[in-house]
Amino acid sequence: MIDTTLFQDKTAVYYTLGCKLNFSETSTIGRMLREMGVRTARRGEKADICVVNTCSVTEVADKKCRQAIHRLVKQHPDAFVVVTGCYAQLKPETVAGIEGVDVVLGAEQKKDLLNYLGDLRKRDKGEAFTSPLRDIRSFAPSCSRGDRTRFFLKVQDGCDYFCSYCTIPFARGRSRNGSIASLVEQARQAAAEGGKEIVLTGVNIGDFGKTTGEKFADLVRALDEVEGIERYRISSLEPDLLTDDVIEFVARSKRFMPHFHIPLQSGCDEVLKLMRRRYTSALFAEKVRRIKETMPDAFIGVDVIVGTRGETEEYFEQGYRFIEGLDVTQLHVFSYSERPGTQALKIPHTVSPEEKHRRSQRLLELSEQKTHDFYARHIGQTLPVLLERAKPGAPMHGFTPNYIRVEVPHDNTLDNQVIRMRLGDFNEDGSALLGII
Repeated sequence: MIDTTLFQDKTAVYYTLGCKLNFSETSTIGRMLREMGVRTARRGEKADICVVNTCSVTEVADKKCRQAIHRLVKQHPDAFVVVTGCYAQLKPETVAGIEGVDVVLGAEQKKDLLNYLGDLRKRDKGEAFTSPLRDIRSFAPSCSRGDRTRFFLKVQDGCDYFCSYCTIPFARGRSRNGSIASLVEQARQAAAEGGKEIVLTGVNIGDFGKTTGEKFADLVRALDEVEGIERYRISSLEPDLLTDDVIEFVARSKRFMPHFHIPLQSGCDEVLKLMRRRYTSALFAEKVRRIKETMPDAFIGVDVIVGTRGETEEYFEQGYRFIEGLDVTQLHVFSYSERPGTQALKIPHTVSPEEKHRRSQRLLELSEQKTHDFYARHIGQTLPVLLERAKPGAPMHGFTPNYIRVEVPHDNTLDNQVIRMRLGDFNEDGSALLGII
């Protein structure tokens, strides 16, 4: 039994690294603590509890996690420090050994965080609580928005794909999900709390249904019927799991936006084989063609990894030319990072850090041009924009249905409102279009 009196008038800070799924789970942890009487610490205020939700997708991510923990321990020297997330699951003893860390929680323990706080007294040495991969089985619901306008609804967790470069299946466990009925109910609750937009999150959301025998397409249809939610966005969806059924439904949907995020990772089939991806470049191109055929103005974001083992100069150039010819909007470019225990380490050819940087820069320049051209095509159009709260003195921003970022002068009365506006020219740094109400 948890003694709730221990939490009254206590303060907490939260730090999240990594993906939208981590953000959603941190927000849920924050809600759990608020319900126990813990409030979020104000800027400059010393906290009683620090929660760090970590990422481990790259070596750089691991480093950022360690830096964040050191920084928070220094800023809040007397706080009870809890570290969870993928890095915590993969390297629990390393994290527990960081000075100032009290508790490390793995993927299975994260949902029961309150049970590991004890009396909130600092410990002489950090203690790790994790489960082996085979025992990571539970699905912890999460639908939260933290301090953002949009909600993030966790629909799935874990991954069964085991791509050669990736540690996420080892950190998150096997694919599992909530039921359609439970997820619809969470969406209804978000609507009751004033939410207008929900982003569907997970590790491999197209694999939805492993636990319940349901289908992702059926989930999309059910969520589309929830009154009060005006917009849904689908986060990263594997190309081999992006069915024509889903594409066609989004094209005619009342609430699902013409916005897709599809991981490509490489435009070269030889590299895709080395990565153990489950599709070819031809299949990917067909998915893009199908989206654009039904939704010509759809925003398509694409993940690309450069410098993987086995990616020769010839293979990179082949992939670059393929991506250059795709009608996509934006590239999310990552440099390959060697991860312990992955099959990619058996591939002999390696790419130097300098060459990885050069390849990344070329793709980032290509991405900037594609995004600019996409935005420019929409100047002069009138579209609905869901505006978000901004910092005092800063312009407000929001997004069109097809994810064009729009800026307008600051006006708090417009927060979380869908406003039709004409899209003007680019702002000063070229990151958004200016909205004219």
